[in-house]
Order: sequence, then structure tokens, then C-alpha cells
Amino acid sequence: METHTLETADADLVYDVRGPLPTTDGRPPLLMIGQPMDATGFVALAARFPERTVVTYDPRGLGRSVRKDGRVEYAPQTLAADVHAVIEALGAGPVEMFASSGGAVVALAVVAAYPADVTTLVAHEPPLITLTPDGPAAVRARAAVREAYEKRGWGAGMAAFVAMTSWEGEFTEAYFAQPEADPAAFGMPVEDDGSRDDPLLSSRSWAVSSYRPDVEAITAAPTRVVVAVGEESVNVQTGHTSVATAELLGLRVTVFPSHHGGFLDGEFGYPGKPDEFAHRLRQVLDGAS
Repeated sequence: METHTLETADADLVYDVRGPLPTTDGRPPLLMIGQPMDATGFVALAARFPERTVVTYDPRGLGRSVRKDGRVEYAPQTLAADVHAVIEALGAGPVEMFASSGGAVVALAVVAAYPADVTTLVAHEPPLITLTPDGPAAVRARAAVREAYEKRGWGAGMAAFVAMTSWEGEFTEAYFAQPEADPAAFGMPVEDDGSRDDPLLSSRSWAVSSYRPDVEAITAAPTRVVVAVGEESVNVQTGHTSVATAELLGLRVTVFPSHHGGFLDGEFGYPGKPDEFAHRLRQVLDGAS
């Protein structure tokens, strides 16, 4: 693996290349992106594609990438420009892309703004909460996560986030009537460390989850777009957002093994099924539906 730093006016973007460039297998590089997940989240999945040249990167202000624009919020269009810059720096033409969570939202913005950059996009569980039928309630639930974080710290905010993302069905009054989630019940710290800059729990990433894809631009692009959903996510929020995103683009979801982090092994907590996930991703990239 070779690590590179791309210096732009607004950020120093660090990316890793596993394998040769230009590629030797006749395939484009496979770029894996997340948000706010950085490159460390794709170690397990990248290792399961030894035959491919795999590229991962840290979004601006996360992991090893340094933000220089003086801002703290994350906007899909800005992040898409960063991804475009990385793709150009590779010098290997368009890429195939696996993008998960907020990264899937950013990837849709990439396809809309830079249609020549990506041949196939697998957008895994984009959390576009305003697209669902219960969008206003989902926005309210998102605000409650931030409120818990602001009032009681990271553990409380993360417990509220887990409660929100594991809730089955639409966000009804029964959801909002629940007692506040107890961080100790999730094995999270009860003490408040005083920080309030978490990109997941603060409002810094709200532009990502509130984004509305440019349907006309995406459907006009030559990119083959696949919206993926984990089989365990179907009844929870990211399952609903995946279906809503696919329907907006005139597509049907493609089912993958496991859950929202299905490509992870045990290093980040609740493990997925990375072997099965990689097998399914390989099938989809090869043209299977």
C-alpha cells in the first residue's frame, strides 16, 4: 500500500492505493468512500479484493486529512469536489466506486457533478432522511440525537443515535415517548468529556442527510448506479432511505448481506459479514443485479 497526500487550496487529502496504477487487470481502480467514516473503515473490505487496485481516502477534516477552509460543516458538493480531485490525481481514468452511508450521498453528488468520473457506483445505504414518507419525523429524531449530545456528551448522543437507527418502522409518537437512551446500556461512557465536535452527532453533517440528489443529472450520466441495502436494515431507517433513494432514481434496491456496517469485521464493534459482503459486491461490480 502506498499513501499519498493531495494538497488543494482547502484541504490536504490523504489517500491510500493498494495495487498498481495504472491497473494491470484491465479494470478501473476501485475507490471506497465513506462519510464520516475514513479509510480505516474499509481495511477489511479492501483486503478481500486482492486482485483489484483499491483506493481509500480520508475526507477533509477526518482521519489524516487536514481541513484548511476554516469551516466545520460537511456539504456533499464540497466533499464531491474532493473525491473528484482524488480521482484526477490517480491519473487512471474513471473509477468503480463503493460508497457507504454518508459516502453514498457524496458519491451521488460526484455522479451528478462529474459524470465522467465513475463507471459503476454501488451506493450502500445512503441516509437521505428527508426522502422517506416520515421525513419530518426523521428530521425531528435527528435533532433529538444532537440535543442529547449537546446536553450530556458523546455517550448520550451515541446511545440516542443507536436508538434512532435501530428503530423499526416509521418514527411515530411512540418513538418520541421513549425515555432517553442510557449510554451504559450500550456499553458507552456515561461521563461527558466536554467535546461537541463529533461529525456524526452534531449538526455538522446535516447537509449530508438532508441532501436531495440531482435526479436529472444522475440519470443523464453514463454511470451505472446501484443502490444497495443490507438484508438486516430493511425495517430500519437506512433501509427506508435506501428504498426511497432508489425509487427517486427510478431504480430498485439491491440486497446485500448483513447491516449498515456489513463490510466491517469486529474492529468497530458489532461485526458484519465481510466475506459474504465482498462476494456480493464483486458480483454487482461484475454486472449482477
